Amino acid sequence: MNWTVRYLFFALILLFGLSSQADAASYPLIVQIPRTVSIHTLAATLGGTVVDSIPGANTYLLNLPVVPLPARATVLGIQWMELNTGVRLPRFSRPGVLKVPGTAAPDWYKQQPAMQLINAGKALPFSTGRGVVVADINSQVDYAHPALVGHLTGGYDFIAASPGEPFLSDQSDAGFLDQSAVGFLDQSDAGFLDQSDAGFLDQYDPASLKGLNPAYSHGSISAGIIAAIAPYSMIMPLRVFGDDGRGDLFTLAKAIRYAVDHGAQVINMNFDILKPSLAVKSAVDFALASNVLLIAPAGNDGTSQPQYPAAFAGVMTAAATDLSDIKGLFSNYGSYVFAAAPGVGIISAYPGGYYGVVSGTSLSAAALAGTAALVRSLETNGVPDSLAQTAVNINSQNPHYVNQLGHGRIDALGAVRPPGIPVITAVKPVTTVQGQTLAVTVTGRFTHFAQGTTRLSAGAGVTITNVVVNSSTSLTAQVSIATNAAIGMQALTATTSTEVVTLSNAFTINQKE
Repeated sequence: MNWTVRYLFFALILLFGLSSQADAASYPLIVQIPRTVSIHTLAATLGGTVVDSIPGANTYLLNLPVVPLPARATVLGIQWMELNTGVRLPRFSRPGVLKVPGTAAPDWYKQQPAMQLINAGKALPFSTGRGVVVADINSQVDYAHPALVGHLTGGYDFIAASPGEPFLSDQSDAGFLDQSAVGFLDQSDAGFLDQSDAGFLDQYDPASLKGLNPAYSHGSISAGIIAAIAPYSMIMPLRVFGDDGRGDLFTLAKAIRYAVDHGAQVINMNFDILKPSLAVKSAVDFALASNVLLIAPAGNDGTSQPQYPAAFAGVMTAAATDLSDIKGLFSNYGSYVFAAAPGVGIISAYPGGYYGVVSGTSLSAAALAGTAALVRSLETNGVPDSLAQTAVNINSQNPHYVNQLGHGRIDALGAVRPPGIPVITAVKPVTTVQGQTLAVTVTGRFTHFAQGTTRLSAGAGVTITNVVVNSSTSLTAQVSIATNAAIGMQALTATTSTEVVTLSNAFTINQKE
């Protein structure tokens, strides 16, 4: 007896009752059969029709009047079967919309604090993701969005059953914003913008922006994050969810296989389901066997309950953290999480040429996918190890979730920087005021700090004395800030006998009150 078929049959009974008693029922059933079995003969024997197939997988979608009993299914050659149930995109916060001046660069949002936190910009001298195709299994993407133009390669629209075509969003299509839900960004998060540009951070509420399901924007937001982190990778948009956020298991499995067959090296599986699916698991196993990197969000229910495909072995699952590396209240967690990434108040592309601010583990998954693309551009194997070994430990910031957020928060620079390159990793404290004198600690990696030969320097109005070297990667010094020193972010440079290393945005000088 095929125990997989037996188990699934009982599950079907629980869902629909005994199929032999069904009256004029119609069951969408996913089946996998050996190559020696004719799917058309099987469908005819069961009194149903063949609806769709997954090329190369011997997996089919049938429409049947009854579900075969386990014993009969085994005799007919069915290896496994499951109902093609519906799936929804992960829940996430309703986006707020930013009105951006026409003079702003399309990728201006790559300078946001979340990108700085993971050192996305600093990673680009080492890798841009060139040569890597990132498939994004998601909702519709705005091909014409300025932030996405030049970043997209041919995808497929499984909802319309056609190759991906440019989607030109006009104002009449953009009814997505509920006016009561746009309090998304406080002024403290806007520091990365020049004061003269900060006006567009006010909520933008054109009359057309009301009412659509947030899923409408999901694909564009995800693609925008990947494009910002890995700008020379190519994003393959695979639309499996409608604008209402609805999809199904068979289409998800088909999209994963499509991505592998069409050259994707990274697949961002931007969905979650509560129970493991055999169809999706089969596609995941095929991708892993093809050396494709798989990414998934942990989920937005604030629980440790595993979701799928996130909990499948081999999938790199992303939890969401904020700018302080603290787990987002909504983010799932658990032993199946691979790493954390910023997912609270993230700015990205929004359909219609807009930009939105949204929170959710889907944003974290997109950030992990983009970072994986950077690493994959440099190495064919060992990408998960590079990401894991360079992640920042955030257990101290999350005492209630120790070892429940994977290897830590991703660091794009650490993941792609060749081993041994000296860098300054931290300066503490990170804030000071005009006229203040204080002790600071400088920490490096692969540096060669040495007493008597190491000098520190910063901008005008900053005097550094009493440098005491604790080790080759740690030193302390006295920093004096002039009363007229320029306020804002300051860089710090360490000069040794073998290297000159600079940390941009090392500390901030605030105005004396």
